[in-house]
Amino acid sequence: MTQTPWLSLLIFVPWVMALGLACFYRKDGDAAKKAALVFSLLPALVTLFLVGHFDAARAGMQFVERHDWIPSLAVEYCLGLDGFSLPLVILTTILVPFAILASWQEKKTDGVFYALILFLQGNLYGVFTALNFFPWFLFWEMSLIPAFFLIRIWGGQGRIAAATPFFIYTMLGSAAMLLSFLALYISVGTFDFVKLAELGRTGVIEGALYANLGLTPADSNMWVTLVFFGVLLGVAVKVPLFPFHSWLPAAYAEAPTSVTILLTGALSKMGVYGFLRLLLPIFPGVIREWLEVLLALALAGIIFSAFAALFQKDLKRMLAYSSINHLGYCLLGIFAAAASTHEVAGAATEIAATLNGVVVQMFSHGISAAALFCFVGWIETRGGGLRGLEDFGGLRKAAPIFCGLFGISAFSSLGLPGLNGFIGEFLIFKGVFALVPWAAVGATVGLLVTALFLLTCMEKVFHGPLPEKWEKWPDLSLFERVTMLPLAALMFVIGLCPQMLVGLVNPCSTRMAEWLSRLWI
Repeated sequence: MTQTPWLSLLIFVPWVMALGLACFYRKDGDAAKKAALVFSLLPALVTLFLVGHFDAARAGMQFVERHDWIPSLAVEYCLGLDGFSLPLVILTTILVPFAILASWQEKKTDGVFYALILFLQGNLYGVFTALNFFPWFLFWEMSLIPAFFLIRIWGGQGRIAAATPFFIYTMLGSAAMLLSFLALYISVGTFDFVKLAELGRTGVIEGALYANLGLTPADSNMWVTLVFFGVLLGVAVKVPLFPFHSWLPAAYAEAPTSVTILLTGALSKMGVYGFLRLLLPIFPGVIREWLEVLLALALAGIIFSAFAALFQKDLKRMLAYSSINHLGYCLLGIFAAAASTHEVAGAATEIAATLNGVVVQMFSHGISAAALFCFVGWIETRGGGLRGLEDFGGLRKAAPIFCGLFGISAFSSLGLPGLNGFIGEFLIFKGVFALVPWAAVGATVGLLVTALFLLTCMEKVFHGPLPEKWEKWPDLSLFERVTMLPLAALMFVIGLCPQMLVGLVNPCSTRMAEWLSRLWI
């Protein structure tokens, strides 16, 4: 009996539906919007099956699909799912329909707009499930195409200036990553992520570069470092890691609300996932060698972006810098996991806690950031295009439900206990403090400033006297409440029952932690 290709269905169903939208609903925006919502929910059926049949006690790949593609080049169409990728598949399944609902009132969209969103959805699934570099890189690059055009065509007044740096940064990073993986393939003869991770754990890659590229031992060490930084550049741009972040504020600010939700909620997670799936397993030694530099870059992103958010007057730009800040904690945890552990008691436990925190933080940030950008989009629509911090005030009196749900999302983002944002940050800080105490102490500055700018935002927008022109500010409609309540409920469910998510991740984190903790003994 042939196994059902569930992961392929996740990828190709949105692609087929995108083609249908582009062909049959090209100019009918209202019909395309309704059809896109229905089509975006179809992968949810597959995702529910995957979650229901996923063995949370296993650390290895599940639902594996493997087919020869270009055997002479060791290229396979290979997909799989484990505890690191399943939460991101679930996140994508949640965010795409939410993004469509969040911009339901937008009038400038058409069938091509929603076709690009569905095409992006399929590529996101591909990135989070592909296990061979060749198809993974195709999905990675194809995600750039719809994101670029969604910003370039449907963005705000500065859309051209925002889309161009986004395209250039990601293309340059991808080119560097492609060259690095070609060097790896020439050296070890495989594009398979699982095999490459095993070679990275056993230290074979450096020797393979020496043997197959005609290098001296000193040169091979240099080339391993160059290959590492090529891959680093490719994934760092997507997160982004400081100082490769300058494209992000403009792109987030100028993109339509639905696109900004997908940029911050899902596309940025592609970069963090790349660190977790590629860099940490394949290059643990190089990360260890450059640990202080990498930790300093992560801290710079956490602290500088928090202060940048504090001084923003535009709500979208403030949340854009907040996104850099929050994902900086994920990178801090990933880098700390490669630290020397010979003097750390219970090192494997601390590394596992850190990696659990990284994945939970990715998921939680995707939920809370999507909600906050959605609220800013609704503010902009109600305010006639205004979204400045000083443009409002006292809106709580006119729209208490709006204020209440915005407050839940903001407190989730700043890590209030009982909400989803607390769990990931707590686990990351717990592990990092044991592994690299100075980095954890430095990162607390980012936590304090994050609380300051989010509370300032709430005070400026929702509290104080209500200006006369906003006295008739509409509260959330029934449609908007139905759109937002599932995300708000999820913030509480994960915050109060974190094991639902941690239980999926922990076997993979534990296995990786065990070999990382033994690596430096």
